[in-house]
Amino acid sequence: MLLGLAGVALFSLTLPFTRMAVAGLEPVFVALGRALVAALLAAIWLVWKRAPLPPRSALWPLAMVSLGCVIGFPWLTSIALRSVPASHGAVLVGILPLATALVSALRGNEKPSPGFWLTALAGSAIVIGFALRQSGGSFHQADLLMFGAVAAAAVGYAEGGKLSQSMGGQQVISWALVLSVPLVLPLVIWLALPQLDRMAEAGARAWIGFGYVSIFSMFIGFFFWYRGMARGGIARVGQVQLLQPFMTLAGAWLLLGEPLEPANIGFALAVIAVVAIGRRMQIKR
Repeated sequence: MLLGLAGVALFSLTLPFTRMAVAGLEPVFVALGRALVAALLAAIWLVWKRAPLPPRSALWPLAMVSLGCVIGFPWLTSIALRSVPASHGAVLVGILPLATALVSALRGNEKPSPGFWLTALAGSAIVIGFALRQSGGSFHQADLLMFGAVAAAAVGYAEGGKLSQSMGGQQVISWALVLSVPLVLPLVIWLALPQLDRMAEAGARAWIGFGYVSIFSMFIGFFFWYRGMARGGIARVGQVQLLQPFMTLAGAWLLLGEPLEPANIGFALAVIAVVAIGRRMQIKR
């Protein structure tokens, strides 16, 4: 649970730093460029550790991690955050634990008890209610992109969490990043060449945001996250991510000056209570 929480703490600043990055850089470049930077770090780590090549049986799960976490989630959120605040996107990402548990159950990895599903639904209902309250009772047009990003990340988390039990979380995310290079590299070059002047004028703030999502969101955070799910179970450890929206709200307040209402504390306490209850529910692995 502590490993999962460390990963969530790093992930929680992804949306604020992404919003900083897309303020000066093209969203698609931010999404794919950060994957390329992280892939370089992953390749260095794999060589340093003399990691063996992944078995053939791991290639399909690694592809799912790559498409879901390396490409899908960053791409969709980068586009969405051009039109909605990071604080709004944060609460929508709050349903990711439920989505991850659902994908894991459908894949046959785990079998949560009815009590677990009730707590997961309760936590997600709190988060969705918070989102509706923040947006005045209706979803923004970018919400569909955010929900698509959640679906993509859920697939990547579930597949990566299961594969981490045999390969280790560090190798899972590292190989997923490296495998994405043949697709990502040509796209990044194609996107970067026409906008070199704009990239040079983007400013330090945009590049700081890009650097954070490349190093911490796309690479280091997964070391903690996948190892936590491998040791504690995908569905159970995934519930820690219910805390992420409120960590993100604090980050958006500190980094972007987005308002933080006192009522947010009440929602945060409610979600923490649901996570504590969910930890005690039976989950068959």
